[in-house]
Amino acid sequence: MNKKRGRPPRDPSSPGGPGTRERILLAARTRLLTRGYTGTTLRAVAADAEVDVALISYYFGSKQGLFSAVMSLTLSPPQVLSSALEGDPAHLPERLLAALTAAWEDPDSGPALRALVVMALEEPAVLRAVVEFFEQEVIARLAEQVGGRRATACAGAAVSTLAGVVFTRYVLRLQPLAGASREQVIHHLAPAIHASLAGPTSPRLH
Repeated sequence: MNKKRGRPPRDPSSPGGPGTRERILLAARTRLLTRGYTGTTLRAVAADAEVDVALISYYFGSKQGLFSAVMSLTLSPPQVLSSALEGDPAHLPERLLAALTAAWEDPDSGPALRALVVMALEEPAVLRAVVEFFEQEVIARLAEQVGGRRATACAGAAVSTLAGVVFTRYVLRLQPLAGASREQVIHHLAPAIHASLAGPTSPRLH
């Protein structure tokens, strides 16, 4: 994630670019906490950091990548979703659960994801940014995959189940879900996600 691509464009405000990445992160964090994810644009962040907007793409790849860097995520939720979307739509719920549990149980990405959830629960400004981020980059993307008139509602219901897994298994660590194997989690909860996604106007999943 956030791999640098090619040579960076010249930063007119700081020849050679020392400290440029940190200035961008500081400006982005300030924007996200005051304007939310929806109200934050790359051009506005670039203006606040006094850098060329192309430098944001160079350092972070996209708005998603910038958000993930600000929130100290080593693996972003849209990346997890993208990996799950590949393959037979009939088995999408199983892949969603497999990708979710793999990300949360990874020794690098798991602690960062948990820290983000805890921070969002403690800080309203962070919560707002996280909610908008998930609405735009996760639920909307999943709805595109599902298709149909009720796609957003179906995707939202599926993400609600996934969020329930996060809170019960990884945040609150409630039993028996916290002590179940990944295979058991997928086996028991995939039907609920199937039911959420396979609405009457979601023919792609039938």
